[in-house]
Amino acid sequence: HHCRSWPSYHHTYTSPSYQTTMSSGQEVGEIFGDGSGPAMSLLRSPTVIIAAVGLWGMNVYLFKLFKIDYVHVLTLDLIKEKETSARKGGDNKEDDNSDLCSVGSTGSIPGPTMTNRNSKGSKRRANSPGDSNNHGNSADSEVTAGKLIIFSLSLLLLLHMSTVTWIDFIGGSAIGAIFIFYLAVIVGILLPLPSTAWIRTACMTIFHRTFELINPRCFCLGSGIPRAIPFIDVFFADACCSLSKVFFDWGMLWHLAWHYPEPVPMELHSIIIPSVAASLPYFIRARQCLVMYTIGAMKADAKKYQHMLNAIKYSTSLWPLVVSAYQKTITNEKEKAALEAFLIVLLAINSTYSLAWDIIMDWGMMQNTCAGGSNGGLTKSHSSCAHSVLRPKLRFGAPTSIGILFIDIVLRYSWVLRFWETDLFPNADIYILCTQFLEAIRRSLWNLLRVEWEHIKQNKGKEEDADDDVEMMEQKAFLAPKSRSMSPSFQHKQRS
Repeated sequence: HHCRSWPSYHHTYTSPSYQTTMSSGQEVGEIFGDGSGPAMSLLRSPTVIIAAVGLWGMNVYLFKLFKIDYVHVLTLDLIKEKETSARKGGDNKEDDNSDLCSVGSTGSIPGPTMTNRNSKGSKRRANSPGDSNNHGNSADSEVTAGKLIIFSLSLLLLLHMSTVTWIDFIGGSAIGAIFIFYLAVIVGILLPLPSTAWIRTACMTIFHRTFELINPRCFCLGSGIPRAIPFIDVFFADACCSLSKVFFDWGMLWHLAWHYPEPVPMELHSIIIPSVAASLPYFIRARQCLVMYTIGAMKADAKKYQHMLNAIKYSTSLWPLVVSAYQKTITNEKEKAALEAFLIVLLAINSTYSLAWDIIMDWGMMQNTCAGGSNGGLTKSHSSCAHSVLRPKLRFGAPTSIGILFIDIVLRYSWVLRFWETDLFPNADIYILCTQFLEAIRRSLWNLLRVEWEHIKQNKGKEEDADDDVEMMEQKAFLAPKSRSMSPSFQHKQRS
């Protein structure tokens, strides 16, 4: 490009200790530059969001393929809350029917249908939540994996066309190109076209759930107990944590726009404001944990400590942000190198803590209480090395679950790429964008096992469908094919 680019992003590194870029979701990035030119950093946030939309389409496809009603899983807490409020004669204004009609950018389902499906004696159906025959919605209002993927590809094409047209042909700046892209997206969504009705419904739900993220939920005039955080808000807040760097880039974008065409001043507020924006998802998620801990303490819940441990986990994500932000304000190379070593320790603690929580709490694995009993039809006498790690009940099957587990382990430590940044990547922008893509991929895989585990917990103790029984038989054959001949009691059970 003939235009000037940001020197802080495109210079050649000459010192291995000179780490000024962001290599994980828990660090801050560089914002200081000359304020003009086709800076690739400005394209990161829309590109990662577009990728997240496409990856959610992949999630929707797999949920449908493995017959997991993800809409029911996400909205069950809202349904129960409305039913409880109705029994008490109250009016739950915080969660209206709109969230029973759409789940973020997922699918649409009418509230009464969901309520009927949750009623006593109703049989759980395995059809896709977006099936118009089941829910009576028009084809234009349905949300499918194909629509999400096509929408993400369309956004990617629009981003490319807007930047090329604005920068190369008109001669404008990268900041102007990004604002033109966002404006075009907003106008396209607001146009009253039937084909985009599902996008408008999804956006309204996202705005509603975003409000619920900052809703204190503790104005308790009736029972004196704060309202519990529904699973959909927990799920949404976790997704925002993976997009923490996007929040930083948005803060950076507004800083650049405010000072344009002058460079962003090398002042403390210039790094604090984007860093605070990046930390907001972690603060929100930690507050949710504290609300649930308070509810558990009021109800004398023996497992309330788990919410406090979860809040501590999110606090370990904030410390690298603080250290990384401070690192950008100092110029002494020796002090910067010492902070770099401290930052690596904090990142290692956060990654290890988060990984353990993923496996044990978010996915329900490595829990010995699930190895036996009726949940999966396996007995303790048939436990093996695989059983000690995996759950007896795996809707996605053992090979897929093991693959997701392995990939999550690797991607949780993707920040180690910082040690080979100059060898693997042509510039810092590509490196930062790569780490954001890796986190988006990790979150999409995490979604699969998280929704699956929530589905299992919601249906614990209920009669399983015939397809679940067949699936469990196939899974047992995969995990312990020789155990049938080793256990006479198991053989007798199988014959009976």
